[in-house]
Amino acid sequence: MTTPLIAGLSVAAVALAGRYSIQAWQAFKARPPTARMRKFYEGGFQPKMTRREAALILGVRESTPADKVREAHRKVMVANHPDAGGSHYLASKINEAKDIMLGKSKNSGSAF
Repeated sequence: MTTPLIAGLSVAAVALAGRYSIQAWQAFKARPPTARMRKFYEGGFQPKMTRREAALILGVRESTPADKVREAHRKVMVANHPDAGGSHYLASKINEAKDIMLGKSKNSGSAF
Protein backbone atom coordinates (compact mmCIF):
# COMPACT_ATOMS: atom_id res chain seq x y z
CA MET A 1 0.00 0.00 0.00
CA THR A 2 2.76 2.44 0.84
CA THR A 3 4.93 1.44 -2.12
CA PRO A 4 2.58 2.92 -4.77
CA LEU A 5 2.27 6.08 -2.67
CA ILE A 6 6.06 6.50 -2.44
CA ALA A 7 6.43 5.76 -6.16
CA GLY A 8 3.75 8.32 -7.02
CA LEU A 9 5.37 10.99 -4.86
CA SER A 10 8.75 10.23 -6.43
CA VAL A 11 7.36 10.57 -9.95
CA ALA A 12 5.66 13.85 -9.01
CA ALA A 13 8.87 15.20 -7.48
CA VAL A 14 10.89 14.27 -10.58
CA ALA A 15 8.27 15.89 -12.83
CA LEU A 16 8.29 19.12 -10.82
CA ALA A 17 12.09 19.19 -10.76
CA GLY A 18 12.19 18.66 -14.52
CA ARG A 19 9.65 21.41 -15.09
CA TYR A 20 11.62 23.79 -12.91
CA SER A 21 14.87 22.88 -14.69
CA ILE A 22 13.35 23.56 -18.11
CA GLN A 23 12.00 26.93 -16.97
CA ALA A 24 15.35 27.90 -15.45
CA TRP A 25 17.21 26.88 -18.63
CA GLN A 26 14.84 28.92 -20.83
CA ALA A 27 15.25 31.95 -18.55
CA PHE A 28 19.03 31.52 -18.69
CA LYS A 29 19.04 31.36 -22.50
CA ALA A 30 16.78 34.45 -22.74
CA ARG A 31 19.22 36.63 -20.75
CA PRO A 32 21.12 39.17 -22.81
CA PRO A 33 24.82 38.34 -23.11
CA THR A 34 27.06 40.28 -20.76
CA ALA A 35 30.75 40.89 -21.04
CA ARG A 36 32.76 38.97 -18.49
CA MET A 37 35.36 41.64 -17.93
CA ARG A 38 36.46 43.28 -14.78
CA LYS A 39 35.40 46.85 -14.38
CA PHE A 40 38.14 49.34 -15.07
CA TYR A 41 39.44 51.73 -12.46
CA GLU A 42 37.53 54.99 -13.00
CA GLY A 43 39.74 57.36 -11.03
CA GLY A 44 42.58 59.53 -12.25
CA PHE A 45 46.23 59.14 -11.34
CA GLN A 46 47.45 60.28 -7.93
CA PRO A 47 50.31 62.84 -7.76
CA LYS A 48 52.66 60.23 -6.27
CA MET A 49 51.88 56.64 -7.25
CA THR A 50 51.18 54.27 -4.38
CA ARG A 51 51.53 50.50 -4.36
CA ARG A 52 47.74 50.19 -4.41
CA GLU A 53 47.46 52.35 -7.52
CA ALA A 54 50.30 50.44 -9.19
CA ALA A 55 48.48 47.17 -8.53
CA LEU A 56 45.27 48.60 -10.01
CA ILE A 57 47.09 49.75 -13.15
CA LEU A 58 48.68 46.36 -13.73
CA GLY A 59 45.56 44.42 -12.72
CA VAL A 60 47.27 42.40 -9.99
CA ARG A 61 47.12 42.24 -6.21
CA GLU A 62 49.57 44.12 -4.03
CA SER A 63 51.07 40.84 -2.82
CA THR A 64 51.70 39.40 -6.29
CA PRO A 65 55.13 37.78 -6.88
CA ALA A 66 57.66 39.53 -9.14
CA ASP A 67 57.31 37.11 -12.06
CA LYS A 68 53.53 37.64 -12.20
CA VAL A 69 54.07 41.42 -12.02
CA ARG A 70 56.42 41.24 -15.01
CA GLU A 71 53.90 39.12 -16.93
CA ALA A 72 51.05 41.55 -16.15
CA HIS A 73 53.28 44.50 -17.11
CA ARG A 74 54.03 42.90 -20.45
CA LYS A 75 50.34 42.27 -21.23
CA VAL A 76 49.31 45.81 -20.30
CA MET A 77 52.27 47.35 -22.14
CA VAL A 78 51.56 45.39 -25.33
CA ALA A 79 48.03 46.80 -25.32
CA ASN A 80 49.17 50.40 -24.63
CA HIS A 81 52.59 50.70 -26.28
CA PRO A 82 53.18 54.01 -28.10
CA ASP A 83 54.50 52.21 -31.19
CA ALA A 84 51.17 50.40 -31.48
CA GLY A 85 49.07 53.57 -31.18
CA GLY A 86 49.11 53.87 -27.40
CA SER A 87 49.89 56.90 -25.29
CA HIS A 88 53.39 57.86 -24.12
CA TYR A 89 51.85 59.06 -20.86
CA LEU A 90 50.10 55.76 -20.18
CA ALA A 91 53.24 53.82 -21.07
CA SER A 92 55.23 55.85 -18.55
CA LYS A 93 52.59 55.22 -15.88
CA ILE A 94 52.61 51.48 -16.63
CA ASN A 95 56.40 51.40 -16.34
CA GLU A 96 56.24 53.40 -13.11
CA ALA A 97 53.66 50.93 -11.74
CA LYS A 98 55.97 48.00 -12.57
CA ASP A 99 58.90 49.74 -10.86
CA ILE A 100 56.88 50.37 -7.72
CA MET A 101 55.55 46.80 -7.59
CA LEU A 102 59.09 45.44 -8.00
CA GLY A 103 60.52 47.86 -5.41
CA LYS A 104 62.54 49.93 -7.87
CA SER A 105 60.63 53.19 -7.29
CA LYS A 106 62.23 56.47 -8.23
CA ASN A 107 61.88 59.66 -6.19
CA SER A 108 61.14 61.81 -9.24
CA GLY A 109 57.90 60.04 -10.16
CA SER A 110 56.51 60.15 -13.68
CA ALA A 111 58.27 61.87 -16.56
CA PHE A 112 55.08 63.84 -17.21
